[in-house]
Amino acid sequence: LKEFAEKAYLDYSMYVILDRALPHIGDGLKPVQRRIIYSMSELGLSSASKHKKSARTVGDVIGKFHPHGDSACYEAMVIMAQPFAYRHPLVDGQGNWGTADEPKSFAAMRYTEAKLAPYAELLLKELGQGTTGWAPNFDGTLQEPVVLPARTPNILLNGTTGIAVGMSTDIPPHNMREITAACVRLLTAKRSTVAQLCEHVKGPDYPTDAEIISSRAELRQIYETGTGSVRMRAKYEKEGSTVVITALPHQVSGNRILEQIAQQMRNKKLPMVEDLRDESDHENPTRLIIEPRSNRVDIDQLMTHLFATTDLERTYRVNLNVIGLDGRPQVKDLRSLLVEWLEFRMQTVIRRLEYRLEKVEDRLHILKGLLVAFLNIDEVIAIIRKEDKPKPMLMKKFHLSNIQAEAILDLKLRHLAKLEELKMKGEQKELQAERKALKETLSSRQRLKTLIKRELIEDAKNYGDPRRSPIVERDAAQAMDESALVPSEPVSIVLSQRGWARAAKGHDIDPRALQYRQGDDYLASAIGRSNQLAIFLDSTGRSYCVPAHQLPSARGQGDPLSKKLNPPDGASFVGAIIGDLDDWCLLASNAGYGFVAKLSDLHTRNRSGKSVLSIPKGGKALAIVPVNSPETDWVVAVSSEGHMLVFPIEELPQLARGKGNKILGIPTKRFKEGEEFMSAVTSLPDEDDLRLYSGQRFMTLKYHDLDHYEGERGRRGLKLPRGYRKVDSLICASRETNRERSE
Repeated sequence: LKEFAEKAYLDYSMYVILDRALPHIGDGLKPVQRRIIYSMSELGLSSASKHKKSARTVGDVIGKFHPHGDSACYEAMVIMAQPFAYRHPLVDGQGNWGTADEPKSFAAMRYTEAKLAPYAELLLKELGQGTTGWAPNFDGTLQEPVVLPARTPNILLNGTTGIAVGMSTDIPPHNMREITAACVRLLTAKRSTVAQLCEHVKGPDYPTDAEIISSRAELRQIYETGTGSVRMRAKYEKEGSTVVITALPHQVSGNRILEQIAQQMRNKKLPMVEDLRDESDHENPTRLIIEPRSNRVDIDQLMTHLFATTDLERTYRVNLNVIGLDGRPQVKDLRSLLVEWLEFRMQTVIRRLEYRLEKVEDRLHILKGLLVAFLNIDEVIAIIRKEDKPKPMLMKKFHLSNIQAEAILDLKLRHLAKLEELKMKGEQKELQAERKALKETLSSRQRLKTLIKRELIEDAKNYGDPRRSPIVERDAAQAMDESALVPSEPVSIVLSQRGWARAAKGHDIDPRALQYRQGDDYLASAIGRSNQLAIFLDSTGRSYCVPAHQLPSARGQGDPLSKKLNPPDGASFVGAIIGDLDDWCLLASNAGYGFVAKLSDLHTRNRSGKSVLSIPKGGKALAIVPVNSPETDWVVAVSSEGHMLVFPIEELPQLARGKGNKILGIPTKRFKEGEEFMSAVTSLPDEDDLRLYSGQRFMTLKYHDLDHYEGERGRRGLKLPRGYRKVDSLICASRETNRERSE
């Protein structure tokens, strides 16, 4: 079973590689494509004939040469007819053959009609001239060409893609004039390097006007190694404040682009776009309109973002894997591929000339016999009239071959005229001159090269066209930062005691006056901008980030943060802050330790948060406190027993994470739950007042009154007045006053 399975799979893989998925270097076609083109030529569907139903062609192909599914065969035929899929279409279709937006929307084969395109003549023109080998079809009743005698390197001109077993091919299309120039260069100087050939071959040339933005170095590396990638970018124009996309990358659908942009608009990730629409028609096959929200929108920056986040910029894989003249698949560089194709072309031309020379010599042989008959016409007629078997007599009498005698006997009486004799002598003279030229060409490799060069230049002149895909070296597009895509509007973040968060527009709301769920109440709030990150801290000292614009509106009661985040079991959220990543904050635990950190140190994309504050067992983190200046602010800390201490914030270390230094002296050797702890801490700007909240009551201390509580960091501090020894929170008075004024 093992041996059978190995052999069966190996046979199958070789079949897929050699007879289905990979193109031959000679004509650049897969077997199904070759059979379609040959069948159409046998049906007389040349470019000069009338179109015929596609079903007739498909029936011929699958009935005579390709015993596979009719739909797969028809689809291969459709692709060869689509001008947006093939750089040089091989089939001229009539009817619905699909569109660039929907390549699969072609009509059924019973409706469409087709014939060969003029370009296909380059593959078929020399087919009947002894230029290729023939093999029996699948049932042995017919012969089919092993490879078509292509006059140009179609393998590069149209390119191809295919997936075999264990290997694949991705060959991009190229410009005929550029490839012809490279071939001529190789014929003239066979030692030309890839770098020299790249002087002619600038890069791929797709059937679209979109730009190729890969650098020259990247393109050269592709041609030197046979593998790599090519980047394409859509072209756009500015019409006033409107953006008009006029060309899309190869095989990119305009509908798909509009869907991708609309999806970003629905997700509120593209606020600078007001509207988009498709104005494509027959005159303008690609015309996608993007309306910016205002004239202040930077269109180039907007398009750069769209290039990075949609298919307006796309990368195409390149893998020059072909079946060579030795029948083996191999990835080839540009020089190797062209040299091998030129060798194929050389063999084809030699076979064509030898075939023609044989025909010329056969005709000269017959003409020689006919002229003998004309010189002895009376004797020939007499032998034919008198002899029962005139053929052997003619051969013996005039030393003729069997073919010459047969040709004399087949002569019609009208050909015995004197004028016919002169025509034969003229034909003989022309054929002798042709024979001489053919022999001279076949005997000289240089003459063969000159002939191939001349034919390549002539074909490029007749079928070539200017480059369609301009090569413009550009850097790969980068998506805009998410904060830059969101309008910068004032916003207030509100956090409830049970971890429900919401965002209200403006800074003039009273978070304590908002409605909360039953059993829930206000915990913390912060003011900032809608394009900033809201940072939340939990009781275990872990920080979490949520873009402010993604929080639900304060018109409702918000959503639990556990919907967006994954805090540890038993953890609760203790505070929130919002600001720029360079802003400072104060982090502290109720064990009396803390430090100053930047908001960037708290930034994380992890739903499970980032550990920033070390908490002793039994302790918890206190609310995050914004710091105006880590040099001039003051730290105010209060214990659960009503002791308050004030000291300069510069005495605290600036850390990215850790436990910090002692803020408030608590008279315990080890922090334990239930003992005295630090209940609140804040950062106070120099010469600012302080407001203490204790239940429903609050007290304001003027900045000069705080001198009474000033001491060294780590001390226990002084007792607060009676009635305010159970402090819930400490607030900078100026912030509260500003809020009340705005209300």
